[in-house]
Amino acid sequence: MLTRIVKLTFKPENIPSFEQIFAETKNGILAFEGCNMVELYQDINNPCIFFTYSFWDTPADLEKYRNSDFFKTVWGKTKLLFSDKPEAWSVNKVQSTNPS
Repeated sequence: MLTRIVKLTFKPENIPSFEQIFAETKNGILAFEGCNMVELYQDINNPCIFFTYSFWDTPADLEKYRNSDFFKTVWGKTKLLFSDKPEAWSVNKVQSTNPS
């Protein structure tokens, strides 16, 4: 399993639009094969910065999603709202304190 972390920085006036886009599309992301969870976080020190965490069975599942028309549509709307270049990482868990 891999975790995809994306850092998104928005213009303050665009935050409500992004939150609406996320609310309307999160279940569509979750419906993609291999996606187990999608979460949204907001930086407590800079409310213009958000992070999405999505959990995927395989890198191939993530790539299918990233190459989909659904992703291209959502990303096309979202990137218009940025105030800074997004950053993304695909990571594997190395250790955990969670017993499962």
